[in-house]
Amino acid sequence: MTYTVNCSILLTELPLLERPAAAKAAGFDAVEFWWPFESSVPSDAQVTEFENAIQDAGVQLTGLNFNAGNMPGGDRGLVSWKGRCSEFKDNIDVVAGIGGRLGCKAFNALYGNRQEEFTPEEQDELAVRNLAAAAEGVARIGGTVLLEPVSGAPRYPLLTADDALKVIARVKAEAGVGNIKLLADFYHLSVNGDDVQSVIENHAKDFGHIQIADNPGRGAPGTGTLPLGEWIARSRELGYEGYIGLEYKEPQETAFSWAIREHAAK
Repeated sequence: MTYTVNCSILLTELPLLERPAAAKAAGFDAVEFWWPFESSVPSDAQVTEFENAIQDAGVQLTGLNFNAGNMPGGDRGLVSWKGRCSEFKDNIDVVAGIGGRLGCKAFNALYGNRQEEFTPEEQDELAVRNLAAAAEGVARIGGTVLLEPVSGAPRYPLLTADDALKVIARVKAEAGVGNIKLLADFYHLSVNGDDVQSVIENHAKDFGHIQIADNPGRGAPGTGTLPLGEWIARSRELGYEGYIGLEYKEPQETAFSWAIREHAAK
């Protein structure tokens, strides 16, 4: 099983730039990150420091988020955020640059919360343009934009796989881009009441990425009741060939105990 460690939510006891090496020491060869900088356009020195941390650790960067704003403060993306369009557009070249240098091909564009001062239709029109620009920006390095349903954010409009797939279909129809896919986070989909098994049966072969956490609690696999192993296996059977992103909350000491047990059982 090819797992990739989300170093923005795991290993948080360590400074950000020490986490890739910690993931490698734990036995993993791949990592993914939310946007690791405060601004959409960090300094060259900051970007180099981030890239060096990954390369020096000897791991592959498999996924990177576009700037999503202040995540701890409740922001969930700039894609549909009217007033920050230029900031999102400026971020595209930085994301594509990092991806090109590190061989990363998957880029998560969080849609953004609803704004009271604008209609959903106005925000959705902007989102289509921004997603098209992002897709075109990463296409030159063979990249794919991911669109993700999210839980726990009351003003985030994409809750189910169908919500995201409708946006993806609209972007494809209006902008003619094909490199935008669903990020199937089994935890978020489950919490939002989506029929995860049905989503897998109907769309697994077209998933751009899978992420997992157990529920309740968003903990490590085995801490809750979700049949994550079955869902992953079925997704593989139906054609999903990508990484499985580990995006859960667990102390460093026990973060990968389940993986050690899984490996020992084989």
